[in-house]
Amino acid sequence: MSRLMNNGGDSFAKIYYMPNHIWNFLVRAVWYCLILLLPVSGLMAQESLKKITLQEAVDSALAYNKDVRLSGWDEKIAAAKWKETNAIFLPQVDLSYSAMTTNNPLNAFGFKLQQQSVKQADFDPALLNNPGNRSDFLTKLQLKQPILNLDMLYMRKAAATQIELYKLKTQRTKEYLAFEVQKAYMQIQLSYDAVEVLQEALRSANAMYTFTDNRVKEGLMQQSDALNVKVWISSVETNLAEAKSNIQNASDYLSLLMGSPYGTVYTVDKAGQQASTTAMGAIIPANRADFVAMQKAIEASALMIESSRKSYLPKVNAFASYQLNDNSMLGFGADSYLAGIQLSWDIFKGNSTKNKIATQSMEKNKLTEQLSYQQQQSQLELNKTIRQLADAQYKINQQQSAIQSAAEALRILQDRYEQGLVNSTDVLMAQTQLSQQKLGLAQAIFNHNTTAAYISFLTATTK
Repeated sequence: MSRLMNNGGDSFAKIYYMPNHIWNFLVRAVWYCLILLLPVSGLMAQESLKKITLQEAVDSALAYNKDVRLSGWDEKIAAAKWKETNAIFLPQVDLSYSAMTTNNPLNAFGFKLQQQSVKQADFDPALLNNPGNRSDFLTKLQLKQPILNLDMLYMRKAAATQIELYKLKTQRTKEYLAFEVQKAYMQIQLSYDAVEVLQEALRSANAMYTFTDNRVKEGLMQQSDALNVKVWISSVETNLAEAKSNIQNASDYLSLLMGSPYGTVYTVDKAGQQASTTAMGAIIPANRADFVAMQKAIEASALMIESSRKSYLPKVNAFASYQLNDNSMLGFGADSYLAGIQLSWDIFKGNSTKNKIATQSMEKNKLTEQLSYQQQQSQLELNKTIRQLADAQYKINQQQSAIQSAAEALRILQDRYEQGLVNSTDVLMAQTQLSQQKLGLAQAIFNHNTTAAYISFLTATTK
């Protein structure tokens, strides 16, 4: 189109001698083109504009994204559950105060014994059989100290493994989030590229309309040619408006990922082709965060199985109590203590432990199968993505060649159009073809870059 605008030959020489009304029309057309040359930010003045780099977007998402925060809470919950298992080492102390009354002969005599108030007369059979009402106010301090509970030790180890599991899940969440941010950022780049291509097409179309309209007024072209160009301008303007809306839509999605308010239109770095990542290798790493997290889940299951097995073994715990008994509410007259060590052994629990171990073993085997299947699926996905990357690179090369051919074809048709050898439809089709090829190149670069980012995500390893 630059040839059309800058041609110094006879085709444009007549324009310098056009009547005033044609000059006025040209001035308006030039002003219209200048408006189109304004940056997209000027057309979006009603929105908040912000320049952002890819690294800034990723850092902001990792700091403020809701999914990362939720994963952080899962880590804290797992850590809190692990701290609960401190109870297998620490003593348990209970303090209680009880008020009781009875006329039961056995309990009434027991109250007197605990209150250390038994007298000779209390052994009278009539009084023993009919003691009347007797009250006891008991203040009791009770201590329980775990000594050896092997099943609880393995439960504690399983809880510690859960902490590592959730840390790995958080890492994988961050890796996926970084990938999503890259895609959103590249989508904004693609939208800006589309706007740029369509603005260029619109400028060319307006210049062509000006030229055609002048020739129609001179009687050198038909009105249908001008109308064809005008219809095409309307179509390009519609596509341009949609492309600008896509910038806002992609910006809103990026804001969501970064945990920022909606309404900001981001200006981004110019899209460039990322380096090929096929050198990373075609093998899914075994130490990818989600795989290691699954392995930790299997380890936790194995520890829970061992905990159930250890429940067959005896348990050793110590206990002690100190109590005050009195027959008045605020009295603390008689004190006593009790201390001991208990060895307990659950010999038979109706096969519940046996069946529990069988269930846990099957769950562990299921996790193992899931891990193997997930690794196979990921390897299949990686192989497919590597092929897609090669296809995207081939598409880029093809689009670059097609753009050169389409630009040359447009140049030739513009020259022939100026000479009246072809009609406007031919030129508009060539212009459409060039715009489509440029948009195709932008899309191919987007596909290449997102595919490369996806390969990086698939092959990420634990730190």
